[in-house]
Amino acid sequence: MVKSLFALAATAEAATLAVTWEDCGATHAKVTDLQPTSIATGGTTTLTGTGTTDEDVTSAQFTATVKALGVQVAKCSGDGTTDIVCKLPANAATITVKAVDYPLKAGPVNIPVDVQTSALIPASLAKVDVHIEATEQNGESVICLDVHTKKETSFEEIVERVNSGNHGWRAAVPSKFRNVEHVKEYLGAYTVRDPEFKAPPVLEEDADFVSEHIPDSFDSIDKWPACSVIAHVRDQAPCGSCWAFGSIGSFDARACIATGRDIMYSAEQTAFCSDAGDGCRGGNSAWDYYSRVGVVSGGDYFDIGKGNTCYPYSLKPCAHHVPASAKYEACPAEDPPDPICQEGTCSESGYGVSFEADRMFAASAFRVHGVNHIMHQLVTEGPMYLSFDVYADWPTYKAGIYRQTSVEYLAGHAVTLVGYGQSLGEDYWKIKNSWNEEWGMNGHFYMIRGVNNCNCEKGVSAGNFSVSTVV
Repeated sequence: MVKSLFALAATAEAATLAVTWEDCGATHAKVTDLQPTSIATGGTTTLTGTGTTDEDVTSAQFTATVKALGVQVAKCSGDGTTDIVCKLPANAATITVKAVDYPLKAGPVNIPVDVQTSALIPASLAKVDVHIEATEQNGESVICLDVHTKKETSFEEIVERVNSGNHGWRAAVPSKFRNVEHVKEYLGAYTVRDPEFKAPPVLEEDADFVSEHIPDSFDSIDKWPACSVIAHVRDQAPCGSCWAFGSIGSFDARACIATGRDIMYSAEQTAFCSDAGDGCRGGNSAWDYYSRVGVVSGGDYFDIGKGNTCYPYSLKPCAHHVPASAKYEACPAEDPPDPICQEGTCSESGYGVSFEADRMFAASAFRVHGVNHIMHQLVTEGPMYLSFDVYADWPTYKAGIYRQTSVEYLAGHAVTLVGYGQSLGEDYWKIKNSWNEEWGMNGHFYMIRGVNNCNCEKGVSAGNFSVSTVV
């Protein structure tokens, strides 16, 4: 119970509440963690407090004092045998510390707290401080905790919260986006939470066979060095066509692995001609389209005019999350219109192969379920399409193993899964983004593996090629 009331952190805010806390020195217990470190208003969030006590606690009396702008606005108390409810003025929030079963044994303790907040919270309750004290059965202090909340509205606030905590990754303020809302324009993938989500049939694999044939770590860049397309990071430009780039990134890789031909295929055709999505406005994995219609070669924007590819991407890349440079200018204030589909004719007049002759087909399209199956597919067949839910903290990613800390949902994003590994005892996926090589870690990021963080393990798909295409 020692750790429970620090969940009172979620007392008053609007939109997203950032939560910080400090243990202030009880005799018998120490608070060690509180998760999550932010909550969204307008609903109920369960916060879990973690700590340790050096004795068995058979009873305790808790008192929490809530102040807003230095003025006391609420006070609640209880012995923990029943729910402890603390209400703020104007129906701004209700915090319910769930009842516990005594005795609490010495050692680690986890206690959940339900926090229900209004979607609209008065400005006077925009910043809240909670002081929590508790005494155990002998009258000695068993908890002392100060908790603070404030409205999290900027990248600067998110970065400060992430970097001051022990989350396993490092954040930086992105210069690419004007604000958190602006990020949504660059996110365009449907995930399993969306009614528009579509995916190929699930590939069934022998679980016992799979588990016996996967190494502890794997990087497709190292496994297939002759396929430069695997390491190459593309740029979707100011357009929500990530679904097309996640699709074509995995297609490029698997086609090279199967055929030995190191070719970039057309993100332009995928984004603006396929029935898998709607250009810059969102879409799903295009692997089914590749198996039915095929896709021609197509390099990056910088390949236009070289005549060595059929249908290169026509939107100019720009500086994502990083300052403008000679190579990547600042992104425009207004997004460009979607290019018009030119399927049937190569956009490069100097390319010496017809559109039909250049077309490459996948022989199959499938969805992959289960962590071991995903790892096995990576090791044996190559990179895959992956969609995941994006929260307000992810655009600030700079390095480390990303684990969601914000609760404000933005939209879905699609990327290319290229490997997996372990660092400091944590399993991760290695993922390639499509915001050029200057974003994240050379255009890549790590995502915590095995816990379906942000639904990342529910949106994996790919396909294979027939032996007739292999040289």
